[in-house]
Amino acid sequence: MLFEVWAPQAQRVALRLGSDEDARDAAQDAARGSARDTARDRAPDLPMERDPRRPGWWRTDAPAGPGTRYRFVLDDGPPRPDPRSRRQPDGPEGPSAVTGPEPDAWHHPWPGRGLDGAVLYELHVGTFTPEGTFDAAAGRLAHLADLGVTHVQLMPVCPFPGRHGWGYDGVAPWAVHEPYGGPAGLRRFADAAHGHGLGVVLDVVHNHLGPAGNQLPAYGPYFTDAHHTPWGAAVNLDMPGSDEVRAYFIGSALAFLRDFRLDGLRLDAVHALADGRAHHFLAELSERVDALAAETGRPLFLIAESDQNDPRTTTARDRGGLGLHGQWNDDFHHALHTALTGESQGYYADFARDPLAALAKTLTGAFFHDGGYSAFRGRGHGRPLDRAAPAHRFVGYAQTHDQIGNRALGDRLAATLTPELAACAAALVLCGPFTPMLFMGEEWGARTPWQYFTDHPDPELAEAVRTGRRREFAAHGWAAGDIPDPQDPATRDRSCLDWTEPGREPHARLLDWHRRLIAVRREHLDPGLRLGDVTVERADPDTEPDARWLAVRHGTLLVAVNLGAAPAEVPPLASGSPLAATHRRTGTRLPPHAAVVLRT
Repeated sequence: MLFEVWAPQAQRVALRLGSDEDARDAAQDAARGSARDTARDRAPDLPMERDPRRPGWWRTDAPAGPGTRYRFVLDDGPPRPDPRSRRQPDGPEGPSAVTGPEPDAWHHPWPGRGLDGAVLYELHVGTFTPEGTFDAAAGRLAHLADLGVTHVQLMPVCPFPGRHGWGYDGVAPWAVHEPYGGPAGLRRFADAAHGHGLGVVLDVVHNHLGPAGNQLPAYGPYFTDAHHTPWGAAVNLDMPGSDEVRAYFIGSALAFLRDFRLDGLRLDAVHALADGRAHHFLAELSERVDALAAETGRPLFLIAESDQNDPRTTTARDRGGLGLHGQWNDDFHHALHTALTGESQGYYADFARDPLAALAKTLTGAFFHDGGYSAFRGRGHGRPLDRAAPAHRFVGYAQTHDQIGNRALGDRLAATLTPELAACAAALVLCGPFTPMLFMGEEWGARTPWQYFTDHPDPELAEAVRTGRRREFAAHGWAAGDIPDPQDPATRDRSCLDWTEPGREPHARLLDWHRRLIAVRREHLDPGLRLGDVTVERADPDTEPDARWLAVRHGTLLVAVNLGAAPAEVPPLASGSPLAATHRRTGTRLPPHAAVVLRT
């Protein structure tokens, strides 16, 4: 078997086969004079040779098969796992393991499902079920198929130290977290999802690696001090050696899409990808993903998380953009959140001045910050989008892992909103113009929190995370004892969904509402909807100072919500589009905290 590794700064590289446990057993047998003193315990590390065709690469052939443990030894350093390891059975800092083909892994043919017309469902494998595994999550896929969503969006599944965590501290970008079930478990999950007609999207992190277990700096210039991010030195995308670094992350992305038959990737915090090259990393990635889609005959897509409000993110490459297929729309979330809750702290302040106006602007233009002044940032922010931009390129949501888990107590909207207001939010998300996304449990108004939890084996790092979390919220008036300890196993346990809730009221009624809204969307969504096709009217603050109604129309759908505590009269909307006949004549009277979806 051929072993290869990129280590351009090393003078010597060797391959070490077997695990530490193998070596200990062999040494003990040899000390006892056992007949087990064979070639395995006598064999030295296998020296690797420089590859004459690829600068910085080393290679060697060695006898190995699926399951064989191996590591690389650089110069006189300790043995380290393979940066391109596909499996880390003993944790991210242990030996890598050879993986082999699994010809019987796929039982359901899968033509793929694109982003246009999608309804996404964000899911964290470790808390979707108490077991916290791919197989346990697969056992709940029938619920999602019945709900009507089209894609399961998994939070990151690359290996990280410990068992439980959000996944954004991963340190092995080509592998799969072993406690979840490893690569075989992910393959079984994807195949099971396909059997239910569901696509699978994976959240990947290219902007940093976790604070513990990161082996990449020992191998080469994977990071650079030329740029800095909230996590320290930036991933090296434009300095010397960056060709191989870019290929490393692009190769990882393509491998997940190809080998696990995924439909798309959600790219974490792309604004932290510092790249001054003419051909931006994201444009190169989207180019390669489009080529893979053509090769496989399956639609593949990339969704960016970006706070830059830059139209180039989703603009086609031939028009000077990065060519990503979609992006999260935090501005829509912030406007909706302030309209529902009245919160005005932090970045909500810009939206809280007139929440309905902010919501109307985001529904018709996606970005609230489109070049104007942001008080939160103390500067202008963003650029306006082309009104001809397809609406499905923007993902709209009322809740996400970030917007829940980054709160002090990890409280969901259901902790403070009535079921009726939650139903209003669902109507605007699921029958609004954007690609909708739900966070797991949102469909039934889950009351379980989703809190920030970690499982760092390093006690110093664990204490630093605990102290830092409490210090962060102390600045906002929280007592340290009120902030859940991320390292306490109970914090993770509290964050697991309670699967008895969907069968009880008021959860069952809200779940049925979500099913009905998704069905309406599936049947009546205009597939060619553009931002310019969306119109919104809202209560006039001059003539109705206390009214809090808003109505959004696109295609043949009209969604009207009353977020106020008093009944509201939604007048007939000025429009050339046909609406429900009764509304065209008389408008619609809505009780407090109510929503209605009308169609022709």
